[in-house]
Amino acid sequence: MKITQKIRQSDKENKIWWSFEYFPPRTAQGLQNLLDRIERMRALGPEFIDITWNAGGRTSDLTAEMVKTCQGLIGIETCMHLTCTNMPQAKVDIALREAKKSGCRNVLALRGDPPAGKEEWEAVEGGFVHGIDLVRHIRREYGDYFDIAVAGFPQHQLLPADERDAEMQYLKAKVDAGVDFIFTQMFYDVDVFIDWVKSVRAAGITIPIVPGIAPIQTWNGFMRATSLAKTIIPRSFLDVLEPHQNDDEKVRELGTRLVAEMCRRILAEDIGIRGLHFYTMNLEKGTKMLLEELNLVPRVETIKPLPWRQSLTPNRRTETIRPIFWANRTKSYISRTENWDEYPNGRFGDSRSPAYGELDGYGVWIKQTKEDAFKLWGEPQNFAEVASLFSRFCTKDLRALPWSDQAPAGETSIIASQLARMNQYGFLTINSQPAVNGAKSEDKLFGWGPRNGYVYQKAYLEFFVNPTLLSLLLAHIERDSNITYYVINKRGDLRTNTHSDGPNAVTWGVFPGKEIIQPTIVEAVSFMAWKDEAYELGQQWAKLYDANSPSRKLISELMDTSFLVNVVHNDFHDSEAIFEPFFKAGAEYAALENKQPETNGH
Repeated sequence: MKITQKIRQSDKENKIWWSFEYFPPRTAQGLQNLLDRIERMRALGPEFIDITWNAGGRTSDLTAEMVKTCQGLIGIETCMHLTCTNMPQAKVDIALREAKKSGCRNVLALRGDPPAGKEEWEAVEGGFVHGIDLVRHIRREYGDYFDIAVAGFPQHQLLPADERDAEMQYLKAKVDAGVDFIFTQMFYDVDVFIDWVKSVRAAGITIPIVPGIAPIQTWNGFMRATSLAKTIIPRSFLDVLEPHQNDDEKVRELGTRLVAEMCRRILAEDIGIRGLHFYTMNLEKGTKMLLEELNLVPRVETIKPLPWRQSLTPNRRTETIRPIFWANRTKSYISRTENWDEYPNGRFGDSRSPAYGELDGYGVWIKQTKEDAFKLWGEPQNFAEVASLFSRFCTKDLRALPWSDQAPAGETSIIASQLARMNQYGFLTINSQPAVNGAKSEDKLFGWGPRNGYVYQKAYLEFFVNPTLLSLLLAHIERDSNITYYVINKRGDLRTNTHSDGPNAVTWGVFPGKEIIQPTIVEAVSFMAWKDEAYELGQQWAKLYDANSPSRKLISELMDTSFLVNVVHNDFHDSEAIFEPFFKAGAEYAALENKQPETNGH
């Protein structure tokens, strides 16, 4: 069924409706887990779902496959995103043909972002230049078979009058070309959204507008998503959330109330909107809490009959035993274990989580403009100058790196001097955490989770390093049985000393009345997927500089030749032990190079 038909039917019944967005994960395990999650979340009552499209690459093929699965096997109405990026007309036609074959009746037509590795958007040969070209093509080739949606941007309301009016005319032109409804970008300033809707109507656009609602999952995730999308955060939101930024459970609770109030305002306003589209980011709990806060889902759990059905998610496929205590409460057991793949504070987790995909689900890019990047990082001419940037970031003398949009976490201050020394030796750190042995959950530096708990961490380091220095380091690491590591190069060749196929929990917490929570892990599959992003960010940094410049050549060669390494010290009682092999290897390397650490070459 077309989405506009569903909207009209809901309007006729005076019923509020909602829908969910998902993005294709980057691993086969994540895909299976996401499909299981979509099937579970179907019980939350969405009218339809939509699946994003990513720059004509491998995940764009997954989009078509997911549309087919959701339509055919899960049996839920699905809208397919389709972009012009890297898509010649022939490939667009294949995607549309497959969508129609799958029974999909809805397409969100977008120009799309520049593909990975490109600085500017450009049409491919035989492709489309603008979103309106794609709209016209779909309408010309398929008549009224598809409902066609486009994106709307409420924050355009804040542009200077001439720019705002121009953007409105572009939107009107798309509608006149055959668009049926509008999905909006996420927003948190409800007054801006309402004003924009009124401007859209004043421009003669009468098709349905579907507001894009982003649940607030964690403080770091909220800040990162709004920063990347340049979304305005009302002061009222920050006043409520910022005091609790180290307690993700509290942030989610308060954020749910704030976003719910925003939704109530939209639904109550006389602007003709009775539906909400939730950007789930492939996560379940935040969306479910928001719907419950809005009283849009029943709170009573439905208990499944015995015998229990084996889950198809990768981490549960071999499960053969469950505790007897839940023999008559199967749904309760599933609910308490289904979200073990969601992690607080924005750290990376197990690849089995469907939330693990492209950065925030919308591709990989550096936040900084070229001008901002030059102010921050200058034009490094040699390796020592690059290493100095990393050191300064660790000591909070530099506010961002390509791998980190925001200043280091507060806990980094505990090991800032050690990290700075590592970077001077040539280990370019991009992620770290100190060892923590039973800090209170209210601790200002290390605390997270509910009150009156205790949190623990294994020391963790992630860094780029040249082959010679890596060889020296591994010789020392192999002498310490408490250290495990993964080493990978740009091609994806992986080396490790761990003998376990399972994940290594590096953060865990013990709280009153709860089972032990272990929200952050290290394991091979997710590290291999993260590798692509880590190297791509470095290459994007390089491409900020002119093609033949020393800086571009330096950083590009650094990415081409360096290894990406993560190291865990499994004895969390010894906070300094992880650094000893680095300092020994660094001193040996400096002696080999006959240079001081701070002037190391690469």
